Amino acid sequence: MGSFEFMSIFIMVLLFPSSHPKAKGVASDSASEAAALLKWKASFQNQNNSLLTSWNRDSINAKNSSNLPCTWAGISCINGSVNRLNLSEWSIKGSLYDFPFSSLPNLEYLDLSLNQIFGSIPREIGNLSKLIYLDFSVNELSKEIPPEICNLRNLTRLALGSNQLSGPIPSGIGTLHTLVELGLEDNNLTGSIPSTFGNLNRLVKLYLFRNHLYGPIPHTIGNLISLQHLILSQNNLVGAIPKSLGNLTNLTHLYLYENQLSGPIPKDLGDLKFLIEMVISENQFNGSIPVSIGNLSNLNELYLRANQFSGTIPEELGKLQKLVVLELDQNQLSGPLPELLCQNGTLQNITVSENKLTGPIPRSLKYCSSLIRARFNGNHFHGNLSEMFGIYPFLDFIDLSNNEFHGELSSSWGKCKSLTTLKVGKNNITGGIPPEIGTLTQLHALDLSSNYLSGQIPRVVGKLASMLELDLHDNQLTGSIPQELGALTGLLYLDLSTNSLNGSFPEHLGDLRNLFHMNLSNNVLSQKIPFQIGKLTQLSELDLSRNFFTGEIPSEFQSLQSLGTLDLSHNNLSGLIPSALAKLPGPLHINISFNNLEGPIPSGRAFVNLTIEEVQGNKGLCGNFSGLPACESSPLIKKHVKNKGKKKLVLTILSPLLGSFVLLCAFFGGLRLHKQWRKSSGTEDIDMNKVNLFSICTFDGKALYKEIVMATEEFSDILCIGKGGYGSVYKAQLPSGDVVAVKRLHNMPEMASHKNFLNEIRALTEIKHRNIVKLFGFCSNSQHSFLVYEYLERGSLAKIFSIEEEAKELDWRKRLKIIKGIAHALSYMHHDCSPAIVHRDISSNNILLDPEYEAHISDFGTSKFLKNDSSNWSSLAGTYGYVAPEYAYTVKVTEKCDVYSFGVLTMEVMKGKHPGDLIAYLMSSSPEEIELKDLLDQRLRYPNEEIENILASVLKLARACLHVDPQSRPTMLFISRLLSTGPSSV
Repeated sequence: MGSFEFMSIFIMVLLFPSSHPKAKGVASDSASEAAALLKWKASFQNQNNSLLTSWNRDSINAKNSSNLPCTWAGISCINGSVNRLNLSEWSIKGSLYDFPFSSLPNLEYLDLSLNQIFGSIPREIGNLSKLIYLDFSVNELSKEIPPEICNLRNLTRLALGSNQLSGPIPSGIGTLHTLVELGLEDNNLTGSIPSTFGNLNRLVKLYLFRNHLYGPIPHTIGNLISLQHLILSQNNLVGAIPKSLGNLTNLTHLYLYENQLSGPIPKDLGDLKFLIEMVISENQFNGSIPVSIGNLSNLNELYLRANQFSGTIPEELGKLQKLVVLELDQNQLSGPLPELLCQNGTLQNITVSENKLTGPIPRSLKYCSSLIRARFNGNHFHGNLSEMFGIYPFLDFIDLSNNEFHGELSSSWGKCKSLTTLKVGKNNITGGIPPEIGTLTQLHALDLSSNYLSGQIPRVVGKLASMLELDLHDNQLTGSIPQELGALTGLLYLDLSTNSLNGSFPEHLGDLRNLFHMNLSNNVLSQKIPFQIGKLTQLSELDLSRNFFTGEIPSEFQSLQSLGTLDLSHNNLSGLIPSALAKLPGPLHINISFNNLEGPIPSGRAFVNLTIEEVQGNKGLCGNFSGLPACESSPLIKKHVKNKGKKKLVLTILSPLLGSFVLLCAFFGGLRLHKQWRKSSGTEDIDMNKVNLFSICTFDGKALYKEIVMATEEFSDILCIGKGGYGSVYKAQLPSGDVVAVKRLHNMPEMASHKNFLNEIRALTEIKHRNIVKLFGFCSNSQHSFLVYEYLERGSLAKIFSIEEEAKELDWRKRLKIIKGIAHALSYMHHDCSPAIVHRDISSNNILLDPEYEAHISDFGTSKFLKNDSSNWSSLAGTYGYVAPEYAYTVKVTEKCDVYSFGVLTMEVMKGKHPGDLIAYLMSSSPEEIELKDLLDQRLRYPNEEIENILASVLKLARACLHVDPQSRPTMLFISRLLSTGPSSV
């Protein structure tokens, strides 16, 4: 086709020669350029691109054919020759190998960004000697940047960001003296930053973030006196910040976060008078924060978190009149906060948690009405709490826990109407809970635990309809538990333990149908446990121990199918243990010691792990295990039971030790290494992802087995947090203090001996990506087979969308962040893993959120081998409603199936529920017929114009993912690049 079009143009020129010599030359040049562009178009993989319909052979016969290709879409000319080519976001899928670099001698502007252009950048790029503007960003270009690009001496903009380019940055780029903007971000570039960049004295923007660059920041960067944006974050840069950066007096944005930079902050940075944002978090900076930072009069955002800064916070930070965000958490800072913080009422976010700060909260913060989020937890702040905080109309989140505050809770908290989280646990607060708390209609979490609160729980707490977590444990509260708490139907977590609460177990607590954790232990509650307990079907942990409950254990416990831990010890319960309890799916971690129970212990999975310590202190229990008398058995039977018990005990100890293989050792060796490293370094918050889990295998096997039994409690139902087709997931706290998720698998021991299976598991444990749930290890023996994952406390996206108040917490920016995180993870799995990993079951159930609402994909890569017959990729369909249509007739799962599921999930994130029939509406309607408001979650406010435009673009992307033809769907790499718009992106 390309050759035919090329010849057609030349036949036209021969048949219709121009009478004017100059016109003849122009026509000849135009024909040559048109033919060359048609040849390039012919190499595209998507020939049906509607945006390029004007680029065709038929236009040759038109009357204005002498102006070809100047009349074609995306092209501009001067004197009949192409000087501008702008095909940005034109859905081009092809390479640059046939691009007419030598046939466009007058090209000045070339923009091919936001397409699916793959392959390398040809060396012929250097032939475009007149080029001023070059943008290849957000494509799929790979291999090295050709040095010939350094021949383009007229370039003012060079944008190659968001590709897959590798190798070093050509030092010759430093000779392009006319450059104003250089973007090489979001690639796989290695090596150091060339010192020759110091010659680019016209440069305004330098983007090198999200690469693999190493070495120091060249001091020559300080020569770039026109620079406004210096973005070097997310690399492996080392060494100190050069003092010469203080010469960049026009700098407005400085991003150095997530590197390995060290040393103190040069005081010279205080000369950057126009600086708006300084983000140098997550490095190894030390020393004190320089006083000169107080000179940055235009600073809006200052991020110094997760470093090793020490000393006091300079009072001069109080001079920053435009400061909106201040994040200093996870350092070693001491002393008081600056007295004048927020003196001008602009501060919205202050995070100083996990330091060694002391003193009272400054008076200026009491009147800081602009505050939205505040974290003071994990310090040594003291003073009278009621005198240090005022009324904050916009405050959403505040954490004051784990400090030394005293005094009473002020009634003023009831006037902070936007408050969703109030945490004041682990302080020295006295007095009662103010009834004004009941006016906080948006409150999701209230933690007043481990204080000295007294009096009764106010009944108005029952008006907090949005409440998800209520923690009042370890106080001196008295009176009865208010019946009104039964109105908190969305409540997930309730802990009233270790108080002096009396009366009965309120029947209305049975209305808390979503509750998964209830702890009423260590109070003076009495009377019977009501049968309404059976309504709490989601409950996984129930602790009623150390009270004065009487009567029998209700048979309604059999309805608690999610129960994992049940503690009824140290009460006055009597009668038989109901056999219905044995019908729970179990095994259950149950403690019924020190009651008045009698009769046989029922047989069943719920009691399989019962020990003598968990049944002692009762007057007449009997059963078939060591420590209890047998129930009405003859001496011969007793002997048999005794011997059987011994054999069972031996097998219980030896079988796992003999059956466990090297991955068990590797897993716990890694965790022990993690624990020892934490102990030796004196820190509590070490990222488990940074521990090499296959590096140590030298610990005693018996000790390791004991640890795993303790960590998972033999897969007790108390710790079960979810169930799926391949197994149940448990929450487990390890001896090191780490919390992990353990997925116990069904029918797996026979697979564990397969070499391919073990190799795949080992490969999956080596996957490290911030948006993929980390797999720490695998263990299998004759009793159990399980996978151990990172634990994410917010749970699944599906669960959050099902709870209205939690869904409202996910505003549009958080939702866009979730979509972006999922895209990054899938791109990594499809394009950065070898072999590629196809998830095959992307749905809102498999997207977990961390405390910062970052999305993490779970259950990746394991579905292929979790079926005995899954010898190929076609044995498993995904979740109904997310599966690509081609699966119905090909029964074959490819990366494009994940892309389709991503499109469905993207719509679900925007709508707040599965889109259902909206998919057909979206695909059958033209873009101009689609109303964005019909596709958005009505529980949120309609977005502002900026977010609305972004959502419209994301919707367009989702539409492309849902194309019925798999080959017409974009790749996840392209999607990920498209969503990556820089460090200030949503």
